Parts: sequence; C-alpha cells; structure tokens
Amino acid sequence: MKTFFRLTLLTALLACGLARADDFRLVVEAGQDGRLAPAHYANVFGCNGGNVSPALHWSGAPAGTRSFVVTMYDPDAPTGSGWWHWVVANLPAGSDHLDAAAGNPGGALPAGARAIAGDNGAAAYLGSCPPVGQTHRYVFTVHALKVDKLDLPANATPALVGFMAWANGLGKTSVTLTGSR
Repeated sequence: MKTFFRLTLLTALLACGLARADDFRLVVEAGQDGRLAPAHYANVFGCNGGNVSPALHWSGAPAGTRSFVVTMYDPDAPTGSGWWHWVVANLPAGSDHLDAAAGNPGGALPAGARAIAGDNGAAAYLGSCPPVGQTHRYVFTVHALKVDKLDLPANATPALVGFMAWANGLGKTSVTLTGSR
C-alpha cells in the first residue's frame, strides 16, 4: 500500500510540473490561418514584403526565469542547415512581448536585449522568402533562461546562442507559421 501511495504521489507531482511547463505560451501576430502575412516577408532575394518583425507576446514563463532568448528559424531553407532569420538574446525577465518592428533597424528592443546577426549577417529581423513554388515553416521560439544574461562574444552566432539557451534553459515555447511564394 505504501508503494502504491508513493507512486501515486510521484505521478501527481510530475504531472503538476508538466502542467506548469504547458503554461508557457507564445502568440505571434503575423498573419492568419497559420500563414505569415506579406508585411513579414523579406524585401530581398526576390521577395517584396515589408520585412517587419511581427509582434510577439508570451506568458506563463517557468518560475525562476531570469531572462529570455527569442528566435525565428526556417528548418526548410535549402542550405543543409536551415536559416536563422532573427535572434534576440538577453531579454530581461520582466519582458513579456516584443512589439511589431522591434527587430528592425532602429526598433525598440527592451533595455539590455541584444540582436544577434542571423544567417544573412545582419543583427536584425529578416523576413521569410522561400523559393518560388515552396512552402517553408518558420519556427518562432521563446526560451526562458535561469541566468540574467548570456555571456556572448561580439561575433556570437545563432548556433552559439541556441547552444547556450539550451544549456541554461528552464523551458521554451514555440509557434510555427508557414510561408510560400
């Protein structure tokens, strides 16, 4: 009977922990029906979009969150390694959103936040621009971290930020949208 009680208690405690992780949510204001709107497409590589970073809102971060990392990644890019469109590190713990255009040059990131150069070499948002005839997935992710900030070198890459976010992570939430031409 004691074993049954202990297993039941352990199961309940684990379920509570999982329920809290499920509370971490992200909303991406970028289009309808799971598709990116033209305003968020790139204005290079043959695309004629507005290249405006979308508004993001998140809630329910895990207890103990001390900072955030935000990314936008295209796993379908024809590079063999995907494409990092947008990376913002060191968002303070009190952050719960990024306004539209926050990722653009001159955009208003929270104090202390740092834009990281994406795969195009610019430390700013680069909208989607899949090849003609293809549909790509764009994964927006917010990582909740247990550190106040990531100690990143000046030339930090998205892969390094991702590695450090995973190493210091308390949880993450993602939304996947699609884009096509």
